[in-house]
Amino acid sequence: MQTRKRVTVSLPKELVARAERDVEAGESPSISAWIAAAMAIRAQRGTLQGVLDEIFAQTGGPPTEEERAWVRSILDR
Repeated sequence: MQTRKRVTVSLPKELVARAERDVEAGESPSISAWIAAAMAIRAQRGTLQGVLDEIFAQTGGPPTEEERAWVRSILDR
C-alpha cells in the first residue's frame, strides 16, 4: 500500500524560491517534504481552531480584551 500520492500544483514563485533556499540550507530534505510540513501545520491549525471553537461555545465566547490583558500581565508580555 502506497503512503504517498503524487499531485501537481501551481505555486507562487516566491514560495518555491523559499522552499528551494531551505532545501539548499539543509532545513528540509526536499521541496516535497517542505510542502508536506507546511500542509501538516495548516491541517493542525484547522484542528486547533475546532478545539478553540468548542471551548468558546462552552465558556461564552472568546476572551475579552480585559481577560487578554490579565493573561499578558501574568505572562509578563
